[in-house]
Amino acid sequence: MLILDRIVGQASDPELADRLHELSHAGQVETLSLSGSDIQRHRLRLNSDHGTDCAIRLERHQQLSNGSVLMLDNQRAIVVQMQAQTYLDLQPRDTAAALELGYFAGNMHWAVRFSGTVLQIPLNGPQADYLERLAPMLADGRVSRA
Repeated sequence: MLILDRIVGQASDPELADRLHELSHAGQVETLSLSGSDIQRHRLRLNSDHGTDCAIRLERHQQLSNGSVLMLDNQRAIVVQMQAQTYLDLQPRDTAAALELGYFAGNMHWAVRFSGTVLQIPLNGPQADYLERLAPMLADGRVSRA
């Protein structure tokens, strides 16, 4: 197991980008694909796309992001790649339904974002779990999927 306990920098940093470019030509850049919830964690264990068993152990003040370089030497590099976030898009029927949906999402501690009148919930688990909790509002038409 490879222990990764610090962030070397970002893949977009000019110095690092040049070194990563050279290593990528030799097939020596490994990626760790992280979800939106994983990217916020400081400790996790997963395999790189090359099969390397990695344990991330960062201090609290360090925050992962897309392109975080966790290892860089003359033989290889390990870079974080964030998975595409999927959202559940919901359209409230009216203002009252919008308030109720917002209140419900807050009570569930769901992060949300807005696109016009559509409430978007980032999925951090199976979509069916979210739909099950929203079933009463979906069933009576207060909320519909956008």
